[in-house]
Amino acid sequence: MTASTHQSPSVTASTVEEISEGLGEPDWLTEIRLEAFEAHDELPQPEVIHTPGRRWTNLDDVDPAALADPDQSASAKDRIEADGAEVLAWAEAVDQHPEVIEEHFGSVVDPQRDSFTALSTALFSAGTLVYVPSGQAAEDVTIRTSMGARSLFNYTLVVAEESASVTVLERQSSAATDATDRYYSGVVEAVAGENASIEYGTLQNLDSDTTALGVKAGEADRHGTIDWFEGNLGGGLVKASVETTLAGDGSETRIVGAFFGHDDQHVDVASRVDHEAEHTTADLVTRGVLDDRARSVYEGVQNVGREAWDTSSFQRENTLMLSDTSEADASPKLIINNHDTEASHSATVGQVDSEDLFYMTSRSIPDQAARDMLVEGFFEPVLDEVTLDELREDIRALIADRLETR
Repeated sequence: MTASTHQSPSVTASTVEEISEGLGEPDWLTEIRLEAFEAHDELPQPEVIHTPGRRWTNLDDVDPAALADPDQSASAKDRIEADGAEVLAWAEAVDQHPEVIEEHFGSVVDPQRDSFTALSTALFSAGTLVYVPSGQAAEDVTIRTSMGARSLFNYTLVVAEESASVTVLERQSSAATDATDRYYSGVVEAVAGENASIEYGTLQNLDSDTTALGVKAGEADRHGTIDWFEGNLGGGLVKASVETTLAGDGSETRIVGAFFGHDDQHVDVASRVDHEAEHTTADLVTRGVLDDRARSVYEGVQNVGREAWDTSSFQRENTLMLSDTSEADASPKLIINNHDTEASHSATVGQVDSEDLFYMTSRSIPDQAARDMLVEGFFEPVLDEVTLDELREDIRALIADRLETR
């Protein structure tokens, strides 16, 4: 893989130290940032699917270091707290819960996972801690990010202690700026303790000039649950990875995704679950629509470990293409190392069903209206999986807007 070879002269190790000092971080965290910054130029790019003669997502032209803007103050971030949870900006989190950060920061997402993640670790300033103490329940935590700078490096740590629960809804959008080439990086780590539950929904609606790369990863302890709901409607080149490690007996996860690509968008969606304990359950569901010259890449991995007895793991991915110039590729994978497993995976790519379209137009529904209704109906099975009502309705509204502007 190709490593990033260009480094913005405006971003140096001193920049990293200034960010860390400004947030009041302890020495150990500053050191992690500096090590990540030093390593990022030599680390490989994020993994993408390769087949002979072809790389399904080309990141060679993406150089986050060249786009890195040390001043990220033009971006805004709103955090709406809910009863039962503390939702803290990073400086507050460092001051009030240093022990929580030291225990969990980097515990799920390796700060040097790849070159892009390492740079994000080094430069993030818009950090958030969502902390739910043992036995507490919190609903409707909301995080809104409005990107007004050339670059934004975002980080969120969610910790739900034993028997705690929390629902988080994150929105990402663009604000007006003169920059025509922008870069967004988001890292989310989620830690669900024993018998704890985390529901994390994201709606990415950045403008088409923005390259957006995100990594969300969670680890669930015994009887813990982590559910991810991922909506990708915006961005130019988008690469979104969502992963759960089922580390405790009886732990569960759902990874639900929806995307709608148009113009020349490239959407790369990766879902992964690692079954490491007994009696674990996973359900991965993704649906996407492509129009114009848009392209999608989907990779889903269900990895069942040797000690993962009595595993249930299911995966479905469906893509609907509205134009002859759109393109979709899918690669669902099962890796099974324990015979006591019930698992399945499937992926389909197709166009609007001609019989369904004939049925509707024969009942006096205009052709375009009938096609739009079929597209909206195509998303319904996956939207029905989204338990966060506000996120589900927002995705529906954006899909309707997208169809109206075709």
